[in-house]
Amino acid sequence: MTVLVTGAAGFIGFHVASALLARGERVVGVDNLNAYYDVDLKKARLARLEETPGFTFHRLDLGDRAAAEAAFDRIGPLDGIVHLAAQAGVRHSLTEPHAYIEANITGHLVILEACRRLPDLKHLVYASSSSVYGGNRKLPFAIEDPVDRPLSLYGATKRADELMSAAYAHLFRVPMTGLRFFTVYGPWGRPDMSAYLFTKAILAGEPIRVFNKGDMRRDFTYIDDIVQGVLAALDHPPSDGGEDAPPHRLYNLGNHRSEPLMRFIGMIEEACGRKAKLDLLPMQPGDVRETFADITAAANDLGFAPRTPIDEGIPQFVAWFREYHGA
Repeated sequence: MTVLVTGAAGFIGFHVASALLARGERVVGVDNLNAYYDVDLKKARLARLEETPGFTFHRLDLGDRAAAEAAFDRIGPLDGIVHLAAQAGVRHSLTEPHAYIEANITGHLVILEACRRLPDLKHLVYASSSSVYGGNRKLPFAIEDPVDRPLSLYGATKRADELMSAAYAHLFRVPMTGLRFFTVYGPWGRPDMSAYLFTKAILAGEPIRVFNKGDMRRDFTYIDDIVQGVLAALDHPPSDGGEDAPPHRLYNLGNHRSEPLMRFIGMIEEACGRKAKLDLLPMQPGDVRETFADITAAANDLGFAPRTPIDEGIPQFVAWFREYHGA
């Protein structure tokens, strides 16, 4: 099987591509290697993938429609697509909104248009986000809950991706699955995410910024569990139920635990062997106080079963961070 992984030099994309290669699939990776965060980290991930037989890479900005269409002509037949390329980050969307439209809306549309033109394609799996739940107060967040109150442009673009995909699945009957990720962390993680930011600051003896004065909870999900869910989704394309049931499904991928932020920080302190200096701040615009994934549908349909609590995942992340940075 040949699978296209977009965002292959990114955090989740790197791990998904690695897992696909490990099980013998051919992987075509694409990424634009933009400078949203440390490009050297992206290149280090990519170098590991390029050491593995069966992997090929194309540097490509999916927001560039003409370049993307030409690239698909070169790439050739595909059995599946795992579309993870996106402009991530709630806070960055407050200052660079156009980047989100180009990457998350235009880039997603480019992928959808490719899907309708690839005769052998069996399934598109794409990344959504827990941010689509926005201002919802009912917990845990379930797939059936309304998602019409986004609190950030990032969340709004991810919801738009879901609606666009549902329309294309209806019109062109291409099987598509959207995955709402909940606060993913682990080795090779993104430097703009809390685990990375907190570990870096604690080891450097610098203060960490703690929003809402620490009164927050998150469904922290370890990368290995996310990868298991992505591959399970790829292997189970939704069936076409006819005119009223297009082949499009949505699932939450989370740890099904809502952890207090201060406990998460405590786990990092313990793994680092140092206490954190806390800079207690008010709530950040666009952020939410709590996330908590109802994973019933993913468990029933995909066999999704996260196994890594933060007590196990955080020490593994900190160990990787120390090794990678020589800290």
